[in-house]
Order: sequence, then C-alpha cells, then structure tokens
Amino acid sequence: MAATPMFWRIVRRLLTANFGRLFVILLALGAGAAVTAALLNLQIDAQRRLTVEFRALGANVIVAPQDSSNSGRNGATLDEGLLAQLPSENDGKPVPAVAFLYVIGEVSKAGTLHWEPAVIAGTQGQGLAEIRPGRRTEYSAAFENKFNACEIGAKAAVQFDVQPGATLLLRNLGRQSSCKVYSVIATGGAEDTQIFTPLATAQSLAGLPGRISLIQLSVTGTPDSINRFISLLAQGIPGADVHGIKQFAEAEGRIYNRISGLLSSTVLLVLLLTSLCVMAGMSNVAIERKNDVGLMKAIGGSVRRVVRLFLAEAIILGIAGGMVGSAAGLLVSIWLGKAVFGLAAQPRWIVYPFSVVLTILVSVASALPLRRLASIRPASVFRGGA
Repeated sequence: MAATPMFWRIVRRLLTANFGRLFVILLALGAGAAVTAALLNLQIDAQRRLTVEFRALGANVIVAPQDSSNSGRNGATLDEGLLAQLPSENDGKPVPAVAFLYVIGEVSKAGTLHWEPAVIAGTQGQGLAEIRPGRRTEYSAAFENKFNACEIGAKAAVQFDVQPGATLLLRNLGRQSSCKVYSVIATGGAEDTQIFTPLATAQSLAGLPGRISLIQLSVTGTPDSINRFISLLAQGIPGADVHGIKQFAEAEGRIYNRISGLLSSTVLLVLLLTSLCVMAGMSNVAIERKNDVGLMKAIGGSVRRVVRLFLAEAIILGIAGGMVGSAAGLLVSIWLGKAVFGLAAQPRWIVYPFSVVLTILVSVASALPLRRLASIRPASVFRGGA
C-alpha cells in the first residue's frame, strides 16, 4: 500500500479514536473563530459606520477666501467658477460640494410691512442635503421647482410666521427680491435662522455677480484620505484657504482609534484563551496516545512522520473549526452591529479567510503538547514506563 493513503488513513483514525475530546477541541476552535470573525468584521465596519455618522453632521471641508477672517468688513469672496473645478470623487466616492454667498439683509412676509434683519444664504451645487445637516419639518413639492423657490430655517419660519407656499420679500441696500418658501428645515444650528435662496438671488441682493463667500464639501473617507484630499485641493487652488473642520476630523479619528484598539485587544485575548483551551485538550490527548506512538516508532515510523501526523490533525481541526466558526461569527456581527451602531453591520468577506487562517495558526500552536510524543522511546512504553 502506498505511503500517502496509509498516512491519511492513520490521520482519519486519530480523528475518530478520541472523538469526544477532539469534539471539545473543535468547539473551542469554532467559538474562538466565531468571536474573532465577529469582532474583526465590526472593526472594519466601524470605520464605514463612523464615516457615515459624521458625514450626517454636514460639511467637513471648507474652501474660503484666504482673508476670510475679514470678509465681514472687506467683502472677501471667491470666484463662482471654482465650484466647477473641484474634484467630484474621493476614493471612488462622490464628494457633494455647495457654494454659498451670505448676505445680511432684511426679510418680510409678503402682505406685511414688518421688516427684520436675517441672514440670506444663496446656494448652488450638488448635495445640499449632505452639506447642511438636519431635516425638513414641512415640505411642499409643488413649489420646489419654482425659479425663485427657497427654504427657511425652523426658527426663522416661526419668526416670520410662514409655511410652505408663503412668499418672502428680501432686500439689501436698496435691492429687492422675493422667493416662495417650499420647505422648512430644522438643523439645531445657525441654519435654523437663515433663508436659503438660489445663488443668483443672493448675488443680486449683494451686488456681487459671479462671487461666492465659500464652498462647503462633504468628503467621505478615512482621516488620512481626507487629509490627502485637502492637501491636493489646496495645491490646485493656491488663491484659496482650503481646510478641514478640525473638530470633525479629530473626533472621528479619536473615536475610531479607541474602538479599533478595544476590538483588537479583545480579539487577541480571545485567541489567547482559545489557545489555552485547545492546549489543555491536546495535553490529555497526548497522554492517551503514548502507546500508539510507541508502537508506530517500534515498527519503523520516523519522528518526522509522527510529527507530520499530529500536525495534519491540528490543521484539519483548525480548518473545520475556523470555517464553521467564522461563518457563524459573520452572522453574529450583523446582530452586534445593529445592537452597537443601530444598523446591521455589512459582512466583509475578507474577514472570513483571515479568521480561518488565524484559527489554523492557533490550532497548530496549541498542538505543542503533541510534540512531546515524538521523544517517546518504544522500549519505555512496552515496559509500562513514561
């Protein structure tokens, strides 16, 4: 009989002879693989989840005039054409960008003579909903496509007593315009006191055709990716001040580092505990197999062949435990993601083979007690000694 079929027959015999103990070892490996896969999948998904959550807070990159700190006094503005020069993607993901022109004018509800100061924000671009946080509390689609349609913040809506369909009169330095409200927005920030009009309306009121106050962008990606985007953008627009909103970048990076560190430490602890459990099981198996090893060596089996037998057994156990446990872990991570982040985690299939490989390594490393069997002398076994 050929050596290779005999080798695998012996391995199969080893796996079935102590089925009870090996089943316990298999359970330990499977449980370790499940926890490892679940935590690794959560760790990868955490970056995407945090990015989505932070982007919901609004813009994280600003393009402003270099002397924007004095724009209130000297009217520093940018050319409207810069909006078309901005990159539309970062790391394959779209980058919403909206140009703003802010005008401190006076506003009155049509049909009244009560004028009050308010901030009029002219906007133009794609992705205003992503740039400006918040939600619409009132909305009328019938007025959204009007040429002079505008939105109003929740506090301003109360101040001027308007709802969708109402007309607002706008004026600044003798220039006057009007707009029809189609939406009331609530953000919890300064936007709640502003009126959002088409950019051309604000430019007409300010007497600044073709000019904007700044551009806001919502860039998706890791902190390093966003920093690279800002650097490249700053090089492409030397006449503007391009910067990220520091609080967002620092908070996102800090939270992710903490989550990543906690999950990585937990994975290492789980692998260590799994290794100890498997090693304890392997020690009992090694004691039970002394006579078998002594007999194999007595009939001519080499030390190398004996070690290969037990190594093959450990690898098979690692593969079986890793495949079943990792699949279960990915399913568990979906539930954990919903419990931790409020939304189910997306299974990252790269985690599956990685977790299986880790389980195999743990199984092989934990089979260290079986190596002691290679030093057993047949004579001592047949005499009943150690």
